[in-house]
Amino acid sequence: MKQPIYNNKSIKESAMLILFDTLNVYYLPQYVPIIEQLKLRHHQVKLVCYSNKNDQQAFSEVINDLDVECIWVNNTQQAKLAYLSLKADWIFFGNKFEFLDEVHQHSKTAQLGHGVGPKPSYYHKSKTPMTVRFIEGDLRLTKIKEYYPKDKFIQVGFSKLDPMFNHTQPEGDLAELGLDPNKPTILYAPTFNPSSLECFPDNWPEDFREYNILIKPHSLTQVREKYKKQRQKLAKWSIFDNVYVAKEQDISLLPFMKNADILLSEASSTLFEFAALNKPVIVCNFFKLKWSYRGIFKYRFYNRFGKDNVLYSEIGLHVNNYTALIKAIPQQLAHPEQYAANREIYTNEHVGPTDGKASERIVQYLENAPSS
Repeated sequence: MKQPIYNNKSIKESAMLILFDTLNVYYLPQYVPIIEQLKLRHHQVKLVCYSNKNDQQAFSEVINDLDVECIWVNNTQQAKLAYLSLKADWIFFGNKFEFLDEVHQHSKTAQLGHGVGPKPSYYHKSKTPMTVRFIEGDLRLTKIKEYYPKDKFIQVGFSKLDPMFNHTQPEGDLAELGLDPNKPTILYAPTFNPSSLECFPDNWPEDFREYNILIKPHSLTQVREKYKKQRQKLAKWSIFDNVYVAKEQDISLLPFMKNADILLSEASSTLFEFAALNKPVIVCNFFKLKWSYRGIFKYRFYNRFGKDNVLYSEIGLHVNNYTALIKAIPQQLAHPEQYAANREIYTNEHVGPTDGKASERIVQYLENAPSS
């Protein structure tokens, strides 16, 4: 792979150059609303994407649709060289970055979590402080300040959901996906680990013939060799005429959320996102653990997931096995008000403001921040 060439095009003196470190392509739904706001204000935007983590060819169309320049690098070392060369005003990161001391000689940095789920990693990726981290809800802000009292945190909301809250997210066409627009729609969004995906029967869509089923697996399920058994399950489900399985290029969950009436997941940030739309969620308490979390190693699982910084036990109905879903789904659709009050509490605490202006607040902060 050729070394990337960096060049700064001439821009207005008042405009800024903003870079987005796209370590994983699934960061894009969180970045895109901010990118659109920056473009509206005539700032220059570039993505820095990692070929060692993402398939450059597979995602070229997705990136082209954003109409921003993308610089492909092989690893964080090359990303660092790009940042030192470009000397951007701001660089956004979705995770930690090991070369911050060098980057901070030229640029300010902003950290933006790509999810609001229960994993402690959402908090601890701030171990290495950036110039600022943008935070979503009230409780999350309180907790992260307890961990890192000397760092800078600004509560803005959850930018990924801005298009849902400000009603700019287009309605998806279920008919184009081969589904029936007159049927209620289930969204199943399993994470990759721990995942309930392999605990669902091969023929489960038959039990829900009266529903559309949208299946949006995690991006890592789609690409990593160790999750090939999960992909085998997806292939079996995709043959049913009431099912649409998202493709690798279907990065954003938003079109699926827009069409869905109910969500199934296990430990995903998606639970919080969907609940913020005041739609019912069902938490799957059954999942397959990888071998390093089983048996004598089960303590590892509890250390990582059992002492969650964000508790979500009351966000919706919990089911302990697949069979329980058969009654749970129609019951929850018939009584969506059952957990409505809880959903509102969780939204305030974890997702934050739902006015669709999180991206605007982020950009305003960047524009008004001190130059040094």
